[in-house]
Amino acid sequence: MCYFVLAIFSGLLNCRVSMNTNLTFLKRIGPDPHENGAKSAACRGCPDIWQLADGDFAVIGIDITDAATAKLPPTAGCGPDERIVRLPRNLLVNAKRDIPDRV
Repeated sequence: MCYFVLAIFSGLLNCRVSMNTNLTFLKRIGPDPHENGAKSAACRGCPDIWQLADGDFAVIGIDITDAATAKLPPTAGCGPDERIVRLPRNLLVNAKRDIPDRV
């Protein structure tokens, strides 16, 4: 089984996002991971990808920060307010059709 590893980077321009930001989950990106009775490996029904009302994306996955941080490539980083999550490859591939081509 193949996995993508994503680091969630908050606010690329100013690198800070208030944790008290009013978050609104607008729509799921890709099919429902539990469609047709499918089971997920995680405890609470993850993984999942959602578009937020402000246009950003929220990724729900298994937290692998502790195991992955030391193995990141030199050009990648994970700040103290960020987490690295694991997503099954099929989740991201199936979501591709819902991810915009342009900013």
